[in-house]
Amino acid sequence: MELLKSKHEATLDIVNNVLTGTAQMGITHLTTEDEQLDGRHIRLNGKDLLNFGSCSYLGLELDERLKSGAIDAIMRYGTQFSTSRAYVSITPYREAEELLEKIYNRPVILAPTVTLGHSSNIPVLVGDNDAAILDIQVHNSVNNACKDLKARNIKMESIRHNRMDLLEDRLNELCAKHDKVWYFADGIYSMYGDAAPIKELYALLDKYENFYLYVDDAHGMSWAGPKGGGYVASQGPLHPKLYLVTGLAKSFGAAGGVLIFPNEEIRRRVRNCGGTMIFSGPLQPANLGAIIASAKLHLSDEINTLQDQMQKRMRFFNATAKLYNIPIINATDSPIFFVGVGKPEVGYNMVSRLMKEGYYVNLSVFPSVSYNQTGLRMPITLHHTLEDIDGLLRCIAKNLPIALREENSYMEDIYKAFKMKKAISTNYLNIIRDIRQPAVSLIAKR
Repeated sequence: MELLKSKHEATLDIVNNVLTGTAQMGITHLTTEDEQLDGRHIRLNGKDLLNFGSCSYLGLELDERLKSGAIDAIMRYGTQFSTSRAYVSITPYREAEELLEKIYNRPVILAPTVTLGHSSNIPVLVGDNDAAILDIQVHNSVNNACKDLKARNIKMESIRHNRMDLLEDRLNELCAKHDKVWYFADGIYSMYGDAAPIKELYALLDKYENFYLYVDDAHGMSWAGPKGGGYVASQGPLHPKLYLVTGLAKSFGAAGGVLIFPNEEIRRRVRNCGGTMIFSGPLQPANLGAIIASAKLHLSDEINTLQDQMQKRMRFFNATAKLYNIPIINATDSPIFFVGVGKPEVGYNMVSRLMKEGYYVNLSVFPSVSYNQTGLRMPITLHHTLEDIDGLLRCIAKNLPIALREENSYMEDIYKAFKMKKAISTNYLNIIRDIRQPAVSLIAKR
């Protein structure tokens, strides 16, 4: 008799089957065929596609200053420095961390990745008599780091996404029983691009003395905030009880994680006791050279110009999607957009259609999202023109009704799955009659 599989084994089987199937369809596990990248396109299966899958929002990965910084660091220090930071840090580390501290006006630690940063940070910060509350959509890297807390029998709970009323209910009970109560959230959530209600959270920090906030703002970095400090920093001065983590592998154009602390004493404790600070390898010279060059750019007035250019593209995307009646989930002011399509089969159909017409987008499918909440996840970057964005959205508007029909599904199924209100653009019927007319000109007429 075959034994029932554990939840863990069943989940692995689902993930394996989904990725195997989508890889066979030619829509996941792809490898670019470019000999040189321009930021705008990628070549897949012999075809050049406009790339709407990159999280390098400001397009800094191709900036000549960052490339020169990386090359110079390699020429001076080699391709690697293979020593734990517990013993010795290579020379550029000091300059990189000092520049990042000028962005945040707080002590920082550079980690090799955001994931390794969480693994050092969280087990040291959270005490044995603390409690942890996780937003149900907080990034997987935070969830994984919190597994250490569960092994220590620390009280852990999850609550519905961005529900401050539910959070305060739990604070009323847990703050009376624990030394500290921590809430773990993202600044900008990586799937739908929506934001944590930072100002409401700050109000709760002021109200409850032993409430503390831990935020991963990797997707909010650079395109928002003073000196490109991120979405959380854009909401006002960092709260004294906020522990902020951000990433350099998105908008910043480099690699690594940044742990930002309220004071030097706590920074030192994590630096001394964080497991991955001791047992993991360091950032390598090329990355440190790119970080230094990007940090200098962030500390200049140029970052304001880049942010303005990104805001223009974000506003245009939202306006155009609304014009074409495209079901954007949680339309917010971030560079991440998610078009709901409902059933996985509709998602497979849509990605294949878009690739045939010259567009690459990320497919989000079960188990990363609920089964009937499949969608197209589309980050935008400064490499994209307004015409690129308009072309993608017109292509979606044209193909979504066809894909739904072929997979025996309906727009109403999407609205129901995502609990959306059906809203038809006043211009939608006219646009559908002539889908070739670009939104660039339509919006300009308004």
